[in-house]
Amino acid sequence: MTATQDPIITGWMSSANAHLELKDIIKTLPKECFQKDRRKAWSFLLTSVAAASVGYIAIATLPWFFLPIAWIFTGTALTGWFVVAHDCGHRSFAQRRWVNDLVGHIMILPSLYPFHCWRILHAHHHRHTNKLGEDNAWQPWTIEKYLQATPTIRFFYRGIRGRFWWTASLVHSGSMHFTLASFAKRDHAKATFSIAMIAIFVAVLFPALYLTVGAWGIVKFWLMPWLVYHFWMSTFTLVHHTNMNNQFRPSESWSAAEAQLAGTVHCVYPRWVEILCHDINVHIPHHVSVAIPSYNLRMAHQALKQRWGSHMQECEFSLELMQDIVEQCHVYDSEKVYQSFRTMER
Repeated sequence: MTATQDPIITGWMSSANAHLELKDIIKTLPKECFQKDRRKAWSFLLTSVAAASVGYIAIATLPWFFLPIAWIFTGTALTGWFVVAHDCGHRSFAQRRWVNDLVGHIMILPSLYPFHCWRILHAHHHRHTNKLGEDNAWQPWTIEKYLQATPTIRFFYRGIRGRFWWTASLVHSGSMHFTLASFAKRDHAKATFSIAMIAIFVAVLFPALYLTVGAWGIVKFWLMPWLVYHFWMSTFTLVHHTNMNNQFRPSESWSAAEAQLAGTVHCVYPRWVEILCHDINVHIPHHVSVAIPSYNLRMAHQALKQRWGSHMQECEFSLELMQDIVEQCHVYDSEKVYQSFRTMER
């Protein structure tokens, strides 16, 4: 894993950038980065629909020994569906809000996320990225919290922050998005509507699958691609927000500029993954401004690198990278950033 060691990461608040605001960084981006392009947006959507269709045809027709490849391809294509919904949630897919909401609800259905519930909670993550006690998408436990937890809770936490990292998205989606208590009263109607859409989808999908292809068909056509989708969501989230330099700060010392520019990570994945997932791995510009559509993220990333490159963290996806993260980045310490479970047990 590689990352810059510039003071903007290790000591932002004591550097010359201490008073830099996020809007100052955004102003350095070309205006073209924020322009919506209807043709590109719908091309991304159609690419995802076509890729998933190819995947399902492969699952239905190829010999059994090709199923793992077909599952991986289809689950990755469905991750692209989520990325389109992700743009809709940030209102960067279309000009009209109703189009964003309609397309977002449809494209997020395979992942079983209620659109408005996810959209509202995800917006909170962007407003409070890397803020201790506030970020609801990625919040490392402090050493004190870990030591105060029961042995059972510690056991599950060790698994999710270790070799079972790929289940984290499953836990996160089920624990946060289906309870109205997670939302302000003003959002209850929208949250209820989106939860109802998922309930209707499930009520239609699973009986239809069972009646047409049986229990094995549910596993083959739904469960395995869905698990691949959650593998990618867990992996993207983990890698975007975790390495030995990523600072998490309490609200009184938190800086949006530091969190969004220096506190998130750009990771290079195999090109076929990046194509099917619409460059969601190009994550730093997305955190600098959620108004940048996914098809403009690479343009924005290059612009940020020209002006702020020494402050940005980059890595390349590999087995070694995942080993570094799951073996070292377990609990948060304000001085050492991350410590492993092994360190605490010494």
